[in-house]
Amino acid sequence: MRLLDGRSMAADIGRSVVDDVERLAATGVTPTLAVVLPTADEAARSYVRVIERGAAKVGVGCAVHELTGDPDELTATVDRLAADPAVHGMIVQTPLPDGLTAADVGARIPVGKDVDGMNPLSLGRLALGLPAFAPATAAAVLEILNRAAVPLAGARACVIGRSSVVGKPAALLLLAEDATVTVCHSRTKDLATVAHDADIVVAAVGRPKMVGAGHVRPGAVVIDVGTNWTDVGLVGDVDADAVAPVAGALTPVPGGVGPVTTMLLLRNTVRAAGG
Repeated sequence: MRLLDGRSMAADIGRSVVDDVERLAATGVTPTLAVVLPTADEAARSYVRVIERGAAKVGVGCAVHELTGDPDELTATVDRLAADPAVHGMIVQTPLPDGLTAADVGARIPVGKDVDGMNPLSLGRLALGLPAFAPATAAAVLEILNRAAVPLAGARACVIGRSSVVGKPAALLLLAEDATVTVCHSRTKDLATVAHDADIVVAAVGRPKMVGAGHVRPGAVVIDVGTNWTDVGLVGDVDADAVAPVAGALTPVPGGVGPVTTMLLLRNTVRAAGG
């Protein structure tokens, strides 16, 4: 079984991002990402610190805006950053204040600055095959598969999870690569049998160790998007110990999709700045 090391892939992406940042710096441009933290949620704060560290390594400016949980303050901040020409990329962390949805807030982010695909227009453009930034986690799934040289054209892919953040955009990205995609969810009958037919299984359901050996055909590639905190620490949606003897390749948790996601946010910011 091949372990798909997201940390080494992220480091490789980071080296190319540094080159692009240096080219932009020669023109007087510093790619800048604005991160909006709407509430005092510790998990969100922790992730933002990861983004800050990654940005510092590659030379991307990262401005964190910590808010009080007031909906009006959030919309005003997003509108201000959207109009600021010095800001090239924007992300808004969840959870959001009561009364606001991700679609409400995302619609206020210009598509050109929407480096995490939060604007519904970005998802619509993705569905139509038009230029747009995909949600970074979904894009990380494809990045890992491509860097691992996994054949996608004609492959059968099963995406477990239908969120607008991962499942749906990951399915669209796989379709764009000519994979045959099945999207499964909580109401899918006989999920294990459906998943077992796939060459590629993407687990993005948010339930610890839900995907076991019975979901995976011998030699299948398994991408574990899950990040679930349990009594034993951080685990994925895949029971790695059970699946490893069966799968042909597997992303670890931690160290798989997560590092690639962070670096793609920064790469998107550089591209939004013209890099």
